[in-house]
Amino acid sequence: MRGVSGGSSPGSQQSARTRKPWRAAFFVLAGLGVLAGVAWALFGSRLIVVRSVTVSGTRLVTPAQVLAAADIPVGTPLISVNTAQVAQRVESIRQVASVSVARDWPDRLAITVTERVPVVAVRMTSGGYDLVDPAGVIVRWSGPRPAGLPLYLTSLTGGGLRGDPGLATTAAVLAELPSWLSRDVTQVSAAGTGAAATPGDAAQVTLYLRDHKTVLWGGADRASEKDRELAILIRDSARYFDVSAPGTVVAR
Repeated sequence: MRGVSGGSSPGSQQSARTRKPWRAAFFVLAGLGVLAGVAWALFGSRLIVVRSVTVSGTRLVTPAQVLAAADIPVGTPLISVNTAQVAQRVESIRQVASVSVARDWPDRLAITVTERVPVVAVRMTSGGYDLVDPAGVIVRWSGPRPAGLPLYLTSLTGGGLRGDPGLATTAAVLAELPSWLSRDVTQVSAAGTGAAATPGDAAQVTLYLRDHKTVLWGGADRASEKDRELAILIRDSARYFDVSAPGTVVAR
């Protein structure tokens, strides 16, 4: 009696080997088809395109100004929008500090604007006041002096303050002041940043208060210590206080 062999015949093995390349080719072609479909949906389909652009965070500028600067034609494939370039175009608006641009699938772009915030007012020789942010950028002009912003005493105009180190230090000092002191500051100045200043020297900021008292605050460092010492000293009848070096304060 002949034994029954458990192995496959040479013909069947050859057939299996023949099917494997075709099976691999099928999956490759199917994958390419899927990729082509996705690419068409993202770049060629009229379904996934920019149909609307939303703008948020504006107060000084209008949404229409932002949309004009963004310059995104309706119908542009959403995937092809360069969000970094859009943000850069919107940031060219003077009152805009930073911009975030996000795709909101399937058909919308969301632009979120962070506007510049003025920290001081600068008196103009021609009248009115430039309202300037910490970087020295003029946020806007105001005829009357705005309430809540101290007057920055400087020989420069608002347009000449961009990148001014004295203004940067002043802004940092104002941001750290306690509320009880901040609301009484009417004018502020910064010394030690001119041509004669030693490189690396911090500006010495002086605060002028409503009750005609003057505080030499110094730099933006050790704000909490200066706050504690000044809170005690300012109850005195003195008109001038130097807290620029905590621990060695002067009142006279």
